Amino acid sequence: MIQLQIAPFDPGTLLSAFCKDRQEIGAVASFTGLARAEQGQTLALELEAYPGFTEGQIAACLETARTRFGLVDAYIVHRIGKIAPGEAIVFVATAASHRRAAFEACDFLMDYLKSRAPFWKKEIGADGHRWVEPRDQDHVDIARWETP
Repeated sequence: MIQLQIAPFDPGTLLSAFCKDRQEIGAVASFTGLARAEQGQTLALELEAYPGFTEGQIAACLETARTRFGLVDAYIVHRIGKIAPGEAIVFVATAASHRRAAFEACDFLMDYLKSRAPFWKKEIGADGHRWVEPRDQDHVDIARWETP
């Protein structure tokens, strides 16, 4: 399942619901990304997405993860709109038969969301705003999944 939403969410509640009644699953891995204040320089983040298109692109990546890692289930929640420092931006949970598959799928999905998912991210500070591009390390992280 993929959700883009403006409203804040509680990662603990999402994880508990995702794990409920999973009697045949051996592992659930999760990641929660938080907005950073950048030593007080960032007052808020603002994320934009293209409705329908963004979810479709994430769904395609999720399908790749299902096939590649043998996922049984996955759940992605991503905030859009204004996000204050300390608030959760993204939640990814993956369920698989074994821990390695769950861990790797979660990592794979986060690398995609961080570097290739069609979001437009702006940092808002006291001096104005600036658009944020993926860092060099983000490109390195996603490239490791492209190795055969």
